[in-house]
Amino acid sequence: MIDPLRDLASVHDATERLLSAAGSLDNALLAGPSRLPGWSRGHVLAHLARNADALVNVLEGRPMYESAAARDDDIERDAPRPLTAQLDDVRDSAARLGAVGARPAEWNRTVELRNGVTDSASRVPFRRLVEVELHHVDLDVGYELEDLPADFTAREIAFLTDRFTGHTGVPPIHVIAAAGTGEWHTGGTEGKRVTVEGPAPVLLGWLAGRRTGTELAELSVRGDAPGAAPPVLPPL
Repeated sequence: MIDPLRDLASVHDATERLLSAAGSLDNALLAGPSRLPGWSRGHVLAHLARNADALVNVLEGRPMYESAAARDDDIERDAPRPLTAQLDDVRDSAARLGAVGARPAEWNRTVELRNGVTDSASRVPFRRLVEVELHHVDLDVGYELEDLPADFTAREIAFLTDRFTGHTGVPPIHVIAAAGTGEWHTGGTEGKRVTVEGPAPVLLGWLAGRRTGTELAELSVRGDAPGAAPPVLPPL
């Protein structure tokens, strides 16, 4: 069951962990590469701040971003800032989002996100939690997929498998987390069915595009068309 207020509390806690970790950087490390191709750590923090403001827009009934170009321009503009400015911006924008989320609201209403995507307002806090947790990993400051809370990992696997369900470029896949911690079905209806099994953090890394190649060695693939690696998924 979706509980937006509980998720907002989780967002606050995850943001504090991220800010604490990012606070150990200096300006030189901030300008260094993150794990996202083409983005520095400054880009990641700038994106997190602007994403918080964008979700305020969503909850208040405005377009999430003025345009795709404006979104990208804002991140490029803010990425080179010094660490203190970055941390203040992430903290202040998170507080603005938290304040809007704390207001009495009709959480069952439908809201519009980017590219015409719609969702229940009640899922917006979890979407923000995904941004904070995965981008904390992307900062490459010692926080790994294995450090994510187990309940978050299971929920995000469920979210991503649902996202790929019916996708014509993905074969039918049965996803199984080790130790009986969860099973999901995803993909389209064409092609040979495949089962992908392994530790939940590695499954999440595969589904979210955070781990590729030899990093997926812990996953086993079997079925009508087994292979050495799980199917390549389209970008999110």
